[in-house]
Amino acid sequence: MASMLKKIFLVGLIYILSISLVSSITTESQVCAVYFTGVGCPHCAKTDPVVLIDLLKEYPNLVIIEYEIYQQQQNAPILINYNSNYDSGLGIPLIIFDKNQHIVGDTPILQNVREIIEEVDSNGCPLMDGSSVDFNYLNISSLPANPKIWTKERILIPSEQIVDNELIRKLLTTDNLLDVLEETDYNTIKPKPIPLSGKTLNFDNAVEVDGCILQWNGEGIESNTSSQEENLITDKVEKVSGQKLTITGIISLALVDAINPCALAVLTLMLIAIISYNPKKRRNVLLAGLAFTTSVFIMYLFYGLVIIKFFQIVQALTSIRLMLYKILGIAAIILGLLNIKDFIRYKPGGIGSEMPMSLRPKVKKIISGITSPVGAFSVGAFVTVFLLPCTIGPYVIAGGILSALELIKTIPWLLIYNFIFVLPMIVITGIVYTGFKKVEDVSGWKDKNIRYLHLIAGLIILGLGIAMVFGWV
Repeated sequence: MASMLKKIFLVGLIYILSISLVSSITTESQVCAVYFTGVGCPHCAKTDPVVLIDLLKEYPNLVIIEYEIYQQQQNAPILINYNSNYDSGLGIPLIIFDKNQHIVGDTPILQNVREIIEEVDSNGCPLMDGSSVDFNYLNISSLPANPKIWTKERILIPSEQIVDNELIRKLLTTDNLLDVLEETDYNTIKPKPIPLSGKTLNFDNAVEVDGCILQWNGEGIESNTSSQEENLITDKVEKVSGQKLTITGIISLALVDAINPCALAVLTLMLIAIISYNPKKRRNVLLAGLAFTTSVFIMYLFYGLVIIKFFQIVQALTSIRLMLYKILGIAAIILGLLNIKDFIRYKPGGIGSEMPMSLRPKVKKIISGITSPVGAFSVGAFVTVFLLPCTIGPYVIAGGILSALELIKTIPWLLIYNFIFVLPMIVITGIVYTGFKKVEDVSGWKDKNIRYLHLIAGLIILGLGIAMVFGWV
């Protein structure tokens, strides 16, 4: 009897051990990390493809919780909170595994991240408050702001209204994704390109499940959604992954620059010089005005690219870049108030709103020597340097806003901005050429209404600055 009980006990023990062994084999442990990046960051452009593409292929158990902080400014405070609890620093790119394992900078990440993944083997996801939790028990809907979760060749854009966290985690980690989806309520949608720094990543398939967007590569699943639903969900992805950059803000800044009195004054001085040299050749007025305007347009386009590139270099100092949008908003408020001050109590050469008085004689002397359209083009390129003190304010603010985009993508915005900026120059040139008004009339109108020009500019840029500070644009 004792012998039989012993055999039963041994068989039971072997069974329990085998079940435990199978369970440990089939329940894959996860390596979880939080990754901070920024679209447009040149250093992140080196690490994004490695962290979000290559590593996920090399390590199927790797989970990356990504926070993009340049286009999605609501993610920026998350970096500050992580630094408070992990002493991780405010630079990006940054990847955090735990309080002792975090790497900042493109070269350190590329050189060391694989070694750390293999050393960690499995860990809890590092949370913002300094705690950690195994990914298999992570409440995804509790993650703050707008993260993206990457694993294998999949990306999840979470929802704040997740009902079934277990299902969402399973969809991310299972090897049988299509089988799980077949037992789930979902809507197929059109995959949305995901912006990385330096490139855009496209996926083969996408579904909406439990309010979340799941995209993956490989075999797809049968569509079961209407085009209207698809568009609504695609819009949701755009809202999550796109930048809230309105054309209203850029146009507003361009309008402020366009009605800048010193820019109009320089143009009228140039036209007067051309007409005074040869009053009978009115055609020269048209050609010289357009040449001058074209020169200013080209030079300001170049200045715009330099300003944007400067801000993109500065963004390596993430502690500054996190507050850049609000700093630019405050600068716009100050510039608006300076223009309103010029309306209330006008004084020529106002700081930030007009060309300094010390520069005016030099500019007038340069312009007085213009005798041809070719000369107008050359002088136009040169005097833009003197125009900068009174026109650079709105342009710097616009450049700061646009710096969140890739440099090549800022060109259409700069073309729009600078077309609006030179539009009054084109109009004035046309008016003088057709004889509708004399140059002196235009100059006199400008002098008579200069206070109101400052008022309009001040109100526009003040309103924009307030909207930027409070996050309305």
